[in-house]
Parts: sequence; C-alpha cells; structure tokens
Amino acid sequence: MLLTASSYPFLNVLWDILIVFTWFLFIWIAIVCFMDIFRRRDMSGWGKAAWVILIVILPWLGVLIYLIANHDGMAERNEKQSRAAQASFDQAVREAAGKAGPASEIETAKKLLDSGTITQADFDAIKARALANS
Repeated sequence: MLLTASSYPFLNVLWDILIVFTWFLFIWIAIVCFMDIFRRRDMSGWGKAAWVILIVILPWLGVLIYLIANHDGMAERNEKQSRAAQASFDQAVREAAGKAGPASEIETAKKLLDSGTITQADFDAIKARALANS
C-alpha cells in the first residue's frame, strides 16, 4: 500500500521523531552509565553486575536510579579523567617543545664544545645561526 500525505498525518511524523529521539537519548545515557560503571575502582564486581542487571532488566528506571544515586561520583570521575588527559597532553607538549628551539641547539652545541668535538668558532657559528632563526 502506498502511503500518501493524507494517510500519514503530520502529528504521526512528529510522534515518530519524538520516539526515535527518545531512544537515541536513552541509548546515549545508558552507554554513559555503563562506561561509568566499568570505569569505577570503588565498586566490586558484584556491585557492577547488579547495576548492569538493573539497567538491562528495567532500562529507563535503572538508568534514572543510577544517575540519581551516582551523579556526584560521575562528575568527579569525569573531571579527574579530564585533568589526567590534560596533564598527559601538557607533558607531551613540554617534552616536544623542550627538544626544539634555539636554547636546545645552543645547549647541544655547548656539550659538543665541552667534549672537544667542535671548536669555539663552530660553537659561535651554531649559536649565531640558532639565535638568528628564533
């Protein structure tokens, strides 16, 4: 049977969109809850299993109960994870930045001068070139 505009009214379209959006929202929240459950270090395996069973058996109610009971802990764990990721990124940037630049070139040249690998004239040339490129 061919659907026409008269057989599928606008309110039915809106209702279908609302249903799809609601299921999308539920799946997203359930995934966030599952990620938080399995990321937790302060909960036993039995506790995690109980939460998973509750969310699977009573999906909407289980997710809402988990969010109400653990909202502060979820926020703290997310903030802690964000800080750790930012600290890791900052450390990587510091390491990468420390390996480049004129100061690093001059330091390397100074070590070579001190070890006798290059002469004072070579060191001065490297230092001048490093400072000119900065």
